[in-house]
Amino acid sequence: MTAPYDLCVIGGGIHGCTVALFAARGGMKVALVERGPLCREASGVNAGTLTMQMTRVALIPYALRAHQMWATASSWLGHDVGVVICDGLSLAFTEQEAELLRFRAGKRREAGAPIDLIDARAAQRVEPGLGPGVLLAGHCKVDGYANAYLTGLAYRRALIEAGVTVMENTPALGIDRAGNAFTVRAPDNHVQAKRLVLAGGVWIEPMMAWLGIDLPIKVLVNQLAVTERQRPVMRTVVGIASGLLSLKQYPHGTTVIGGGWQARGNRELGGHELLPERLVGNIRLACHAIPALREARLARAWAGLEAETRDALPAVGPIPGVPDAYICGSVHSGYTSGPYLARLLAMRILGQQPEMPLFPIDRLLEPPARAA
Repeated sequence: MTAPYDLCVIGGGIHGCTVALFAARGGMKVALVERGPLCREASGVNAGTLTMQMTRVALIPYALRAHQMWATASSWLGHDVGVVICDGLSLAFTEQEAELLRFRAGKRREAGAPIDLIDARAAQRVEPGLGPGVLLAGHCKVDGYANAYLTGLAYRRALIEAGVTVMENTPALGIDRAGNAFTVRAPDNHVQAKRLVLAGGVWIEPMMAWLGIDLPIKVLVNQLAVTERQRPVMRTVVGIASGLLSLKQYPHGTTVIGGGWQARGNRELGGHELLPERLVGNIRLACHAIPALREARLARAWAGLEAETRDALPAVGPIPGVPDAYICGSVHSGYTSGPYLARLLAMRILGQQPEMPLFPIDRLLEPPARAA
C-alpha cells in the first residue's frame, strides 16, 4: 500500500513545525499532527529568550546558527515573529555567583559564544536600568527574544503556504507499523506516512513507548510572570549566573520574568499549581536587578513545561531499530537552538548531509540485557 504522506510529524511546537516546513519545502508531502493549536503548548508558554548565556556549551555552535535564523525569521518564514535582537547580561551579585559566571562564561567563550566579562560600571553602561550590587557581568551581543504568540501564527501561515496538511486540535493516540508505512491513530481519522517524526517535547516519552522504546524525559515546570505595561526601564536581556532569572521588556512595555523557579505539575496535568513563595522570590530578584520594575504591577503568572534528557543534551536523530522514524526535541533552552536543530534533521530526512552532527538517542537508551 502506498502511504499518502511522505512524512508525518507528531508535535506542533518549534521543533515539529520547523521539520515539517523544511521537509515540505524540500518536496515532501507532509502532515503535521498537534493536539492543540500550533506552538501553544511548551513552545507557547515559555519566555521566548534567545540567549547564549543559558545554552549548554555543546550547543553553542548550534545556538549561534539558530540565533541567525531567528534574526532573519521574516525572510525564511515569510512572517514576523516579533524578534528583538539586543545585548544580554548575566549578573553576579555574590562572590559565589562571580566564580560560577567566570567558569561558565569561559567555557561558552571557548565554544564560540561572544561573551565578555565586564565590571559593574561597564554593565551599567550597557544597561542603565541595573540596580546596585553587581560584582561582575557576562556581556553578550548575540542575545534577544521572540514573541511566542506571533511565532505560532507565523509558523501556521508558513506551513500552509508550503502545502503542509496542518491537523490542529488532533491528539495522536498511538502508532501502528505495517510494511513500509506508519499509521498514526487519531480520534476521527488515521494518518498514513512513509516516515515519522516524534517532536512532542515533554510528551516524547509516552510517544516513544508506542514504539516499544523506553526513553526517560525529565519534565521541568517553570514559573513565569508578566507585568503590566510601563515606561521603558530596560533595553537588554538580563539574567543571573545561577540561572534563576530571565528578564526582558517587550516593545509594548510589558516585562516577562522567568528563570528556573519551579511550580508543581507534570506532563499529564501541565503546570497546575504555582508556588507563591517562589513567585515572590523571582519577582524580588527581578526588582533587585532592575529597580524600576517596582513601579509595575504583576498582570499574570503561569507555569510552562520544559523537557530535558538525562544528559541535558537534545534528542535529535533516527530512532534506533525503527527504520524511517526520527525524534526531534527535548532541547534545554530549546527556543534558542530549536529551529536550527530541526532544520538539520529535515536535511537528514531529505537524504542530504546535515551541516553539523545530530544528537542520536542511542546514548540515552539502556543496553539490552544479556541472556544468562
